[in-house]
Amino acid sequence: MAEEFSSSVDYGMKLSKRIFYGKDRSVSAPKLQEMEKSESQELLLPTAPMVYAVIPEPSIVDNPDVPSYQPYVHGRCDPPALIPLHMLGIAMEVDCYLDTAFVSVCGTWRVHCVVGCGRCDCRVAIPVGEQRVEVEVSGRSYHSRLVTVEDAKDYEKLAKTEDGCFLKWRMYTLKIPKVEGGSNLSIKFSWSQKLLYQDGQFSLIVPFSFPTYVTPAGKKIPKKERIQLNVNSGTGTEILCKATSHPLKELRRQAGKLGFLYEADVQTWSRVDFNFSYTVSSNNIFGGVLMQSPSLHDFDQREMFCFYLFPGSNISGKVFRKEVVFIVDISKSMRGGPLENTKNALLAALLNLNTQDSFNIIAFNENTCLFSSTMVLATKEAVGNATLWINRNFNAEGGTNILNPLSQAIEILPKTSGSIPLIFLITDGAVEDERHICNVVEGHLRDGGPICPRICTFGIGSYCNHYFLQMLAQIGRGYYDAAYDADSIAFTMQRLFTTASSVILANITIESLEHLDYSLELYPFRIPDLSSGSPLFISGRYQGEFPESLKASGTLADSSNFMIDLKIQKAKEIPLDRVFASRQINLLTTQAWLSSSKQLEEKIAKMSMQTGFASEHTRMILAVTDRGKQASESVKLQEKKMVVLGSLGIGFGNLKATSENLASGAEEAKPLEGADLIVKAATNCCGMVADRICCMCFIQCCSKLNKEVGIVFTQLCSALTCFGCMDFCCELCISCD
Repeated sequence: MAEEFSSSVDYGMKLSKRIFYGKDRSVSAPKLQEMEKSESQELLLPTAPMVYAVIPEPSIVDNPDVPSYQPYVHGRCDPPALIPLHMLGIAMEVDCYLDTAFVSVCGTWRVHCVVGCGRCDCRVAIPVGEQRVEVEVSGRSYHSRLVTVEDAKDYEKLAKTEDGCFLKWRMYTLKIPKVEGGSNLSIKFSWSQKLLYQDGQFSLIVPFSFPTYVTPAGKKIPKKERIQLNVNSGTGTEILCKATSHPLKELRRQAGKLGFLYEADVQTWSRVDFNFSYTVSSNNIFGGVLMQSPSLHDFDQREMFCFYLFPGSNISGKVFRKEVVFIVDISKSMRGGPLENTKNALLAALLNLNTQDSFNIIAFNENTCLFSSTMVLATKEAVGNATLWINRNFNAEGGTNILNPLSQAIEILPKTSGSIPLIFLITDGAVEDERHICNVVEGHLRDGGPICPRICTFGIGSYCNHYFLQMLAQIGRGYYDAAYDADSIAFTMQRLFTTASSVILANITIESLEHLDYSLELYPFRIPDLSSGSPLFISGRYQGEFPESLKASGTLADSSNFMIDLKIQKAKEIPLDRVFASRQINLLTTQAWLSSSKQLEEKIAKMSMQTGFASEHTRMILAVTDRGKQASESVKLQEKKMVVLGSLGIGFGNLKATSENLASGAEEAKPLEGADLIVKAATNCCGMVADRICCMCFIQCCSKLNKEVGIVFTQLCSALTCFGCMDFCCELCISCD
């Protein structure tokens, strides 16, 4: 999908050379050399919110204001070309609460590449996964919203399903139909994303890098960028700014709150993503509780609360000793990039172990292969031997069996209280006995001693059941993460290793909540350990009288007990329901999957529609409204104008793909029918000719040829045509076979 998108953009940029911008030298198209620099497939993918004109016919490509009267270009583009639209303005507002950022981007794009009397579809590309979109164009407005799966089926009967799809993970596109040439599109994108936390700093990275070819032709066209940033840590403690990518002006500063603004007239749009990092100042572990009442339209009228713990900056020498077992999938589907990147991340994790830590490695497909029958101290010699063993035994072949290596890992780990026993499970496949595995592992951990093994899971690609992996991590009080493309495996996996192996407080409990057991609901239902690599947030709902004071307790690395008083305060300016909506939906989805509960699925759908966060049990639709319609028209007529975009979920794994050992992302191409093949061959031929020959130049050239050269040229074209027909006939015959 991403490769096809990139090639369509590449072709569209070549088609855009047909556009005539007038004789004014200050008004010109992007230079050819700038376009050629971006022909790399990765560079042609959107790096920020973008809009593209979908061009099925090259003949409609022209300046809507200054027609060039170019000769007609025959043929069609298959797949349609994508021409990036010129951007006229961009403004972004970011609100950071606790560890979550809510981003809203408003932009205006012009269909500068389609004749004024023509129309084209426009494809909107958003380089994030969880999004909401509003579009205003030519008397029509569009807005996205979530509906239940059953309602989506009803809408599919009324309106044709359009293609909203992921190009790659966290890069979504959808189509706006029939936009007139020369018109402007005003689009608002909204999404949320989790702040990164590393070395005591929160970091925000928002896609805000635009290629040069979206800059409007002409220096006189005003171009304004605007970024507004609001930070509310929720802790009431001092916030220290560390770095920023754009020159921000401080508007306000209060305890735990900051406000900034960047606004500028620019010649070219921003070429870097927006980055901002800050720290919540504290030397030692500190925490608190935020409370909030639900809104009147909330279907769940129980009170909300959030419990948080921050690791503090003074953590040197306070990390638990580790007993680590790495369980790595080496089935055939891991071949190539996934296995190589996994090996690199695993070797880096081994090098980061301390000499008093111990480790073991289990490689598995349908069988298991152990590095050692017992745990091994992480000496330099042992790590070297493990490196040789990994290079010798990590060969991608065979199927997938997860239960056996998990059971072996739990048995190998020593049952002592002086260390944190860790299991890292890495896989790209789904298996049939996943619910049974969860039950077996829970039984093992129930009798695990003072500190049970922590299970951390890492999913690769879209074929594994990520909800199964999340449930395993919840059962084992561990962490979960995932990489959906090979390039991000090493970085994401190393981040998971760092976080999970830096535990400073274990066996955490919140006292004085016993009388709320009847109505108390925690997310996650088992409290994980506090790591120096990540603050801990636990959200929940309750009914009744909340305790006036709370204490959090746990075990430190030296086996001593730790207790802290939690400050309770009202969260007046923090929307707790939205901050924790995405993770609560994910956690509830894992429980619904494990228990096969229809009641939980209905609850997830309600929460998803109320908060606007996608789920496995809702579908996204694009509602269309004509502003010229009379308000008295029936709702039924308005409801017919719905575009079903489909599911934004990741699914519950693909057993068939796993059993066939398909590499993640591999898709079988649908064979073309005979008639489709003829049309495709013909249109591609015309498209290539149109792409490589400027019509006016070609006509002028032919008019200057003498008779003899014309005859030779005609014979050459006839010969090439014969070769083309022979090639097409061979392709047709082979496809028919």
